[in-house]
This record gives sequence, structure tokens and C-alpha cells, in this order.
Amino acid sequence: MQEQIIRSEYSEIMQKNFIDYAMSVIVARALPDIRDGLKPVQRRVLYDMFELGLRYDRPYRKSARIVGDTMGKYHPHGDSSIYDCLVVMAQDFKRGIPLVDGHGNFGNIEGDGAAAMRYTEARLARITQEQFLEDLDKDVVDFIPNYDETEREPSVLPVKLPNFLIGGSEGIAVGMATSTPPHNLGEVIDAEIAFIRNPDMTTADLMRYIKGPDFPTGGYVINQDELLEIYETGSGKIRLRGKTTVEKGKNGHVNLIITEIPYTMVGAGIGKFLSDVAELSEKKLTNDIVDISNQSSKEGMRIVIELKRDTDVDHFTNLLYKKTKLEDTFGVNMLAIDHGRPETMSLRDIMKAVVDFRFETETRKYQTLLKKEQERREVQEGLIKACNVIDIVIEILRGSRDRAQAKGCLVNGNTEGIRFKSKESRAMAAQLMFTDRQADAILEMRLYKLIGLELDALVKEHEDTVAKIDRDEDILEDHESMSAVIQDELRQLKKLYGQPRRTEIANMAEAVYEEKPIEEMDVAFVMDRFGYAKTIDASTFEKNAETIAAEFRYGFIMKNTGKVCLFTSAGTLHTVKAMDLPQGKLRDKGVPIDNVSGFSSAREQIVLATPQSELNLYRVMFVTRQANTKVVDGGEFDVSKRSVAATKLNEGDEVLNVRVLHGERTVILQSENGMFSRFPVEEVPEKKKIAVGVRGMKLAAGDTLREVYYLREEEQLRIEVNGRSVELSELRITGRDGKGCKL
Repeated sequence: MQEQIIRSEYSEIMQKNFIDYAMSVIVARALPDIRDGLKPVQRRVLYDMFELGLRYDRPYRKSARIVGDTMGKYHPHGDSSIYDCLVVMAQDFKRGIPLVDGHGNFGNIEGDGAAAMRYTEARLARITQEQFLEDLDKDVVDFIPNYDETEREPSVLPVKLPNFLIGGSEGIAVGMATSTPPHNLGEVIDAEIAFIRNPDMTTADLMRYIKGPDFPTGGYVINQDELLEIYETGSGKIRLRGKTTVEKGKNGHVNLIITEIPYTMVGAGIGKFLSDVAELSEKKLTNDIVDISNQSSKEGMRIVIELKRDTDVDHFTNLLYKKTKLEDTFGVNMLAIDHGRPETMSLRDIMKAVVDFRFETETRKYQTLLKKEQERREVQEGLIKACNVIDIVIEILRGSRDRAQAKGCLVNGNTEGIRFKSKESRAMAAQLMFTDRQADAILEMRLYKLIGLELDALVKEHEDTVAKIDRDEDILEDHESMSAVIQDELRQLKKLYGQPRRTEIANMAEAVYEEKPIEEMDVAFVMDRFGYAKTIDASTFEKNAETIAAEFRYGFIMKNTGKVCLFTSAGTLHTVKAMDLPQGKLRDKGVPIDNVSGFSSAREQIVLATPQSELNLYRVMFVTRQANTKVVDGGEFDVSKRSVAATKLNEGDEVLNVRVLHGERTVILQSENGMFSRFPVEEVPEKKKIAVGVRGMKLAAGDTLREVYYLREEEQLRIEVNGRSVELSELRITGRDGKGCKL
């Protein structure tokens, strides 16, 4: 076959492939289906457990077996994602109603991970078995081929409750994410029943039943008035707050007890909260904390903060709300797959989709049941009819050569080749006309069925079957009957699995906390040549001035309430609060300056570090590699932002030197080619920080500045040039924008 080259635009191929990839992640990995509220991996794990027979009343099975079976049959995307999914579905602190009954270490609310899958065991929770998987054998959902078309899996589970709302969901896809909080099962079921009765209900109507989210960790939702808009649009921010109580402690101290936490603190957030509380003391924001301890157990959450006896507890609690995650926000984006498309859905949209799906599955269920009952009725009628003409049936069986001949007579009245006792018997046999199914049942019927009591039982079964058929037909033909069946099942579901609400919904005033003024004092900022910075005591700095000058790149005294200004080669100014730097001893390591500022050592270098208070009093001179110079009023750098542009640069240029002018009269520019230009500082014009500046020296092609020197009145400075010592004050003044001279 001759090779054919297909030419195509690269951008078109990339666009098509990326869209295909994105939709695959969105639909097949990250987002739940609105009908069952499950992501594909969750659905596959539950179905595989059902296939393995891991019922709630049977023994547990190793998690590794479940993970391996799921990966091999349905989800070939790695064992870690499957096991993580299994673990989350078993954690009652993440789901109000766990879908998996876990046995062993499945992690805890403080962020400790689950044991390895070879150690833990699991089985289906009762609610999952009865409400998620029970009707799979009744053709209620479509089955699709698995990834290699060797197995079949359900495209969606026939869930009988609005799991998308009750279980909540979180997932990150490509270009979109879903974040739905969990809700109270009883409230959601009440809302669904009301919606079935009145499909014209609005979101506001539904919220008479669903008050808001119900997190397994309890706590408060404090912006009740904003919930209606969130549920109408499907997105917004819910403000959460933990619950606290006050107890008397030892030695007259007061104990602030945190009994419930915001849902967003589940996991590593609790450890972060404890460190944040400790940091409040380190940063001198409060002096009231005596001790912090986490006394949580199986009985519940209990974080104890021991406070001094004269502490204003309300004021301290407001400090926690402001400075820690004890008050936090939960971003809501109720995004789900609806009819194959990702949609952000309102509460009413969700309820409509769930109810429509429930009616669809119930219709398919009762169609299947009706078909089976009709088949059963057909068999029962055949057996009853056969019992009434049992003598003829026996003659047919005794006079036939084989089963096929007997069945042909029972179904079609074909008596040819069959021996009968009389012509009357042959004539009666020719008129039987049973159906295929009835004939098979007659041929397989046991003789004890001819006993009188057995025949009576058969007639009773037939009456029951006819009643069931009438019931199923009524449910399928009458919408009200179907609605009544669904509502009855939902009420029973609420009775079995309903729980009291954990999270309180209210409108609470914003926490008010006024920071106590910090006592202003002198500290010393020091930063070594590796970029590690800290503040030290001012007296220590003065005692070790020579050591600091030798070992540290920058060191100066400033106020602890002030800021450090960092000018960089990229023409940027980064500011760092002295309070954000650790205070320690001279030999302490400090913290990388990158971590406490917008500065990035990978993109730029620090040219000057100076206290902001000094800039307000003086002018600042800039010199770039391409010899552009300018002077800027230091007051322009009194900014509130962490990072701003300090100067404008030409393409390919960078800042070589920044100098706060303290009486410098002369500037000397030295180029890489050994050219020197000396001129008065007053010849450099003052400009705004957004200006480029003016040329300080005419450079030859390919030459750039190497060094900048400054001299005060009568000051002398000697440097080494080409192996000989040169006194810079003796260089002739060439003037700004000259070519300079070569030594």
C-alpha cells in the first residue's frame, strides 16, 4: 500500500486532541453524574463489590481484592485512585452517610491516612446495597461494555435517593471543578416528596425543606440570607464557623473548648489550625494563651485552648475567627454531568433531574416486573388448564415417542403418530392449543402437583399473580399511582436512615477583632549571601557590627513596625514587613527571603535592601547595565503592595545599581571594556519611577556597565585596575553622556 501523507495544521490537531482529552476527564473521571451522584470510579467500585457478593450481612473482604478486581475489570487507571475512592466512601467524617462499611484503619479526621489496602477490609453498607444496587437485575439502567469489552458495567446506578445532594461531591476536571456540600438525608427526601407532588416548585419553595448544607463535622453556616442565591445559581460561598464552649480550668484559668470544626478543616487542617493558634503567640497578637492540646477521641472533637484567668474570651474567640480557619468559606459549584454535558445546576434543576431519573427507573422496573408476572400467569393458567384435562395430557405423554412429539400435540394439536385410547381422546387432544411456555411447564410438571391441596395453592398463586399484574399495570398507566409508590419508598428510606441535622444554619454577625497596637521598638534586619533573612535585637547588632559586615550581605537597624524594601535587577520593588520575619539570635538561620516576599531568586537578583522609612527622607539613584541613569524621589516607593515596578527598563536591560543618596556628589561608571566616566550626580535628572531615565555614558558596541562608584565631598576611593591602584577622586570629570576615558 502506497504511503499517504496527510497535511494538517498543527494548531487544529492540538485543539482537537486537547478537547477530546478534556471531555474524557470531565465525563469519565472527575465529575459525578447528576442521576446517581457518583463519579465513574465510585460507581465501578460499588458495582464490583456487589458483583463480589460483599453484602452488608456477609463477611468483609480484603480491600486489595476489591481494588484489584475493580482495576482489572472496570477502571484501569491505577490502584491508588481506586483505593483512595474506597477509603473516602468509608469515612463518616467526610460523608454523612458512608457508602462502604470499612473494617480496619481507614484514617481519621485529623488527616492520618488509611492503612495499606492489604491490611484493611470492606463490604457494602446496608443503604448502598438496598438503595443503590438492589434493582440492577430488573433492567432499570443500561449496561455498557467495559474498557476492553470483556465485561459489562452499568452506565449509572439505580439510586433511589438524591445522592448528589446527600453525599456531596468534590472534583477537579480540565477547566472546571465541582464542589457540592453534603445535605441532610431527611430534609432532601422531604423536598423530593414535595417536588413529586408539585413539580412547579421553585428553589425558594424547596428551601423550606432543605435549610442548607449539613456537614458531618457539624458547626455553623453563618450566612443564611445568602443561601437562596447560592442554590438558585448553583455557585457561591458558604461561610462556616466552628462551635466553641467555655469551661473552668486549673489555677483559675479559662478553657476555650472547640467541639465542632468547619468542614474545610477535615484532615491536615486541624494540625494547621493548632500551629496557627501557636503562631498567634509567636507574632505577639495575643498573650492570653497558656497551652493548646488536641483531646479529640472517638467520642468527638475536643480541642482545648487554655487561657489566662483575666482573658476576654469573646475577644479571643473573634481573634480565632479572624486569624485561623475556625471560620472559613466553602466554595460551592454544583457542577455535574446532565445528559452527557457538564452543567452548573440550581437546586430545582437537581431535584428535577433526580425525580425524572427516579420515574424512569421505576417505569423500567415495573415494566420488567409486569413482564415476569405475565409470563408467570401464562404458566399458571396452562397448569390449571392441564389439571382440568389431566387424563388427556397423560394419554398424550404415554402415547408419544419423544418430548418434541408430545409438545407438538400440546401446542398445535398435532396428534399424528400418538397412540390414544379412543377417537374421543384424539379429538380432545387436537383442541388443546397450549402456548410454548405452557407446554414446557406441563412437560416439566411433577405428579405431586395433582394433589388437591397443591392444586388449590396453584389457583391461589394465580389469583395473586393477577392481582400483581393489575397493580403493575395501574402503576405504569397512572402517574399518581407511580408517584404514591415512590413517595412511600422515600418515607421508608427516611425512617430507616434519617439522622438529626448536625450543622446549624443562622445569620451571625461578622467577628469583630481590634488588634492591640504593637509596641514600637528598634530591631536589626540581616540577610546573608544565600538569601536567608531575619531580625535580631538592635543591641546585638551594634555589638557585632564588624562580624555582621563581614558575614552578611545586608544589615541595618529599623523599626519592628516598618518594612524592608528590596530593589531587584528586574526593576521591581518588593516589600517585606519586619513582623513577617522571624526574630532570633545572630547565629539562627532565618527564613529564605523568597518565602516572605514576592521576590523570586530564579528570575531576579537583589540589588539593594533598605528600610522603607529611609526612602521617605532621601532620593534614590538607578543605574542600568546599558548605562541609563535617573534619580527618583524616595517617597514614590512608599507603597502598600508587596510588589510594584520600581523603574522602567529597555528590552534586554537590567538594573545594575540602586543607591539611596546621602550627600554623594560624584558618580563614576566603569564599563566591561575598562572605560570610566566621572560626572556630578546633579547632572542626572529627577524622574518618575515609571520613566526609563537618561544615558549616563556612551558605550561602545557590545559594551555594558560593570561597576558604579559614588564619592562624597572630599572623599577618596582607591580601586585596582589592570594590576595597578587608581584613586577615583583624581579621575577627570568627563560629564554625563560622554564616552569616558580608558586607564
